[in-house]
Amino acid sequence: MPEDRTVGDLFKAKAVTDDDVRAAVETYMADPATTLFVMGEGYGLDLAEAVQAHEWAKVMTANPNATEHLKRAAVRTAILLARPEKR
Repeated sequence: MPEDRTVGDLFKAKAVTDDDVRAAVETYMADPATTLFVMGEGYGLDLAEAVQAHEWAKVMTANPNATEHLKRAAVRTAILLARPEKR
């Protein structure tokens, strides 16, 4: 697999599971400063960087009026579009 695959690509290839993605979202929501989250077949992702790099997720997580559901959806989107490193 090429190194530039997104988490979403890895999910489609079954190298990352839905449980991995859910756990990543839960981890970010519990600690937005998380810099390393390992998922799937040894892929590491900087969750804080992934969310900050995605404009919608960055805005939604900082918005005190955004619902918890909306924040989680934005974080999930940012994670799925992020490019993890193979460890």
